[in-house]
Amino acid sequence: MVKKYDHLLDNVRRIHFVGIGGSGMCPLAEILHNEGFEITGSDVAESDTLARIRSYGIPVTMGHFPENVLGADLVVYTAAVKLDNPELVSAKEHNIRAVERCIMLGAVVEKYKNSVAVCGTHGKTTTTSMLTQIFTMSGCDPTAIIGAKLPFIGGNSRVGKSDIMVCEACEYVDTFLHLYPAVTVILNVDEDHLDYFGTLDRIKQSFTQFADQTSDILVVNGDDENTMFCVKDMAAKGKKVITFGFGEQNDFRADISDKNDVCESFDLIHDGKVLTTIKLSVPGSFNVMNALAAASAAVTLGVSPEDTAKALEDFHGAHRRFEILGKPQGITVADDFAHHPTELRATLNTAMSMGYNNVWAVFQPHTFSRTYTFLNEFAQVLSIADHCILSEILPVREKNTWNIYSKDLAEKIDGCVWFKTFEEIADYVITKAKPGDLIITIGGGNVYMCANMIMDKLSK
Repeated sequence: MVKKYDHLLDNVRRIHFVGIGGSGMCPLAEILHNEGFEITGSDVAESDTLARIRSYGIPVTMGHFPENVLGADLVVYTAAVKLDNPELVSAKEHNIRAVERCIMLGAVVEKYKNSVAVCGTHGKTTTTSMLTQIFTMSGCDPTAIIGAKLPFIGGNSRVGKSDIMVCEACEYVDTFLHLYPAVTVILNVDEDHLDYFGTLDRIKQSFTQFADQTSDILVVNGDDENTMFCVKDMAAKGKKVITFGFGEQNDFRADISDKNDVCESFDLIHDGKVLTTIKLSVPGSFNVMNALAAASAAVTLGVSPEDTAKALEDFHGAHRRFEILGKPQGITVADDFAHHPTELRATLNTAMSMGYNNVWAVFQPHTFSRTYTFLNEFAQVLSIADHCILSEILPVREKNTWNIYSKDLAEKIDGCVWFKTFEEIADYVITKAKPGDLIITIGGGNVYMCANMIMDKLSK
């Protein structure tokens, strides 16, 4: 196993986290605190995450001040922190090493003999959550870092005592290339983040490199042509390649045997033998593939098929993954993280199959570049819903050099309306929706705030 960051923590006693409340920072602070390092942190806004951090006895300063880093041996910061941040400036002036979060994650992953990284354009968070629940319920006592809250563990991270670690590996800006795991799960390779990658070929290059950085086992989607392209030379390099999918050619295969409402059951088949039947409690055929990926990895690493099936049946989803928020006045309100046409298609097809009278899709486009690049694809998939409502495009990290607006997308969808504020959207949809309908807010940004508004207004 490659140990690229083996000496990063040599002679380090105290580590300071700039923005310790971030969803990616908190798990690292928790793990390193558990390993005996002295941890301090700073942030600019109170949150549930900070409350959790403080519960471990970790001191957190509100605000970024130069003196916060004094006495630290290492400073960790996120990519969102600008280089003129007072704490980073102070660290440089006092010759204190500062590294980005992704590098620290790489160092932490290297500490675990059986590190499992879950990557792919779609389904990372759900599959990482499923694997975490499988390993935990089967008694493996894993450490885990997930991209969203998993109700089963009460947060987005878990500190275990075994040599197993599960982590979500994000491809954006090649973040995952700082990881050298023992096992990698590749769910799919699709066009996304073209503002960074530019082309699908570049995306495939990055996934190929990540596969090459994996030391032992690759558990990959054998039905996905792009994924198989990325691993075609890996067996010759001494890595064990295990495939999963619906096709007969795969090592692990799902045979959908039954549907309970919209939650599907499937036989888990390995080399032609039925190992167990898995009954899912989360909707959508896309979750069959996520569960199949998690089951394939878990069984490969020694978890029994029976324990795997039990954990997956008890899995009820991760935060913002078709999360049902409530049913005020008989109207179901849900929220989902989908922000790419492929994800939207899966989410809306599932919603339309659930027997609601009408499905109201409230979509927040995420980045100008993605909206511009996939304008026609977005229009096509959003037309699946009975009704579509758009918010303004969330710019995130971009300026609108594409001259693209939500009205351009709305014009391509029959009956679609758009509004500038979440308040306007909430007021509109609660006057239109009726008992037996579903209102689902969708997007990778802060559209969950609109869902909360809708819940609040309907409840009143």
